[in-house]
Amino acid sequence: MRKLAMFLIVLALLLVVLDRVAVAGVERDLSNRIAAAADLSGTPTVTIEGIPFLTQALSGRYPEVRFDLGTLTYGGVPVKNLRGAAYDVTAPLADVIQNKADIRAERLTVTGTLTRETIDKYAPRGVKISGNGQRLVASGEVKVGVNQVKFDAEMRVDVADGGIRLQAEKIEGVPDALAKFVSYTIPFQGKLPFDVKVTGVKSVAGGLEFSAEASDVPLRG
Repeated sequence: MRKLAMFLIVLALLLVVLDRVAVAGVERDLSNRIAAAADLSGTPTVTIEGIPFLTQALSGRYPEVRFDLGTLTYGGVPVKNLRGAAYDVTAPLADVIQNKADIRAERLTVTGTLTRETIDKYAPRGVKISGNGQRLVASGEVKVGVNQVKFDAEMRVDVADGGIRLQAEKIEGVPDALAKFVSYTIPFQGKLPFDVKVTGVKSVAGGLEFSAEASDVPLRG
């Protein structure tokens, strides 16, 4: 009985080791595939969520794979902390071993941050953008007739065709029609990896954090 107990303990330990070795190999393969799909010069950090891993490997389906791409530039716009998750990844074990191409994610999401320097860079000339992590404020001058009028206005942030759009709300002391001149777009929509589309944006301490997603995304090596 004692020998059987020891055998079972050793077997359990071997399975744990095998599980961890196997997950490291598949994470490495998926890291290479994500790097190729995102046209990266290096490889991202990849983590397969859920245990035991071998059960997922044998089924050829991984519910959640997380990855961290770091800081990258898309369409001339630097994006910090670009990270994401691929859901319901279909990756038959034989395909992984043979490096076949038909591995894909049913859904893929990414988030990233546009820094305050980037937000300010694209602002109209003479307009300065500041914020407190909850809202953005534009300050500067607009021309009313022959006069330059100083203003402060809270900025509304929206997802727009071609990128993220910032638009001044009502500016005190300035006709509403002139508020439209205090608006601009940070252009990078359609240039993000995996062909994701921006679905949301919010103001955070570091700038603007956006979220984006795509469906049926191939991860080709």
